[in-house]
Amino acid sequence: MGTNGPAMLEPLRQGLPPLDPSAVSSSASCALPARYEAVGSARKFTRGTLDGWDVAERFDDVCLVVSELVTNALRHALPSDTPRSQDPPVRLHLMRWTSRLVCAVRDPSDESPVARETEDDCNAESGRGLFLVDSFSDSWGWHPLAGTLNGKVVWALFRL
Repeated sequence: MGTNGPAMLEPLRQGLPPLDPSAVSSSASCALPARYEAVGSARKFTRGTLDGWDVAERFDDVCLVVSELVTNALRHALPSDTPRSQDPPVRLHLMRWTSRLVCAVRDPSDESPVARETEDDCNAESGRGLFLVDSFSDSWGWHPLAGTLNGKVVWALFRL
């Protein structure tokens, strides 16, 4: 865990919303292991980061979205043969501009995230993740990583 310099954000920039990358006032990221306990770690990291940035009032919405994005990455984006000893395959990035906050989750899958229709089964236990992301964030999207990097980044933007 910790704060990383601009080089860490470079692979993320291509598909992020049209915000000036040089205007990022703060950024932080943490690696998450391929275990479901990582969702709790991501929430704790998000709370500490938002408290430090003095934007704790957005914690509930941001935390819900972070939980959904990390859960989706763990559930749908990891190959079943991912070794537990390998470098953590999922990474959470938080970036703050003056009036925007972006949370982005990087995973090793090239598959696009698919939002399921929730009207079909409102009692479904799963499949609502991207619906919730869409409902609680101001916008969201995804893009494949470029160059030699495999995988994708799914991001959500919040106005502050």
